Amino acid sequence: MPASTFWPLRLVALLARLNRAIAIVCGVVLLGAMLLILAEILLRQTAGHGIGGADEISGYVMAGIAAWGFSYALVERAHVRIDVLTGRLPAPGRAIFDLLALAALTAVAGTVTAYGWRVLETTLARGSRANTPLETPLWIPQSIWLSGWAWLTLVAALLTLATAALVAAGRWREAQETAGIAAEAGGETP
Repeated sequence: MPASTFWPLRLVALLARLNRAIAIVCGVVLLGAMLLILAEILLRQTAGHGIGGADEISGYVMAGIAAWGFSYALVERAHVRIDVLTGRLPAPGRAIFDLLALAALTAVAGTVTAYGWRVLETTLARGSRANTPLETPLWIPQSIWLSGWAWLTLVAALLTLATAALVAAGRWREAQETAGIAAEAGGETP
């Protein structure tokens, strides 16, 4: 079966495209936050006072783009992994460890998402606002942050499924290219 028609590889390619688009949006948002901070600094130096809230907004932006950026790092295989053992294993052994790593990441992301949802529910029920001059309704930054974690959970689960299908089909190179450490993907598989 050609690589381009095998469904796990099409799924991985789709996830990569979606997460690259999300990364671009995150970059634009980060650039906007940087411009806001720059305006705040310039106004303080020239007018003696700033516009206020730049620090609060930039904190929310950082939390949001970090949560959404985790998925991009996952599909680009940029997460840090310790591979003392796996680098010495044959391709099937590495693929099993990569699959276990993805499953563990899915479980952790799902746990953070579940607990984050409970926090958001409490915020909504109480109508919580930031204890700052902006009095930001906290459900706004929390929703952005939580949606990033939910997206990571979905992406990790789909990558786990795709990797499991590749492992089951004995497609070790593609499994490595999907879930392995990026530096190893170009190497020879025993």
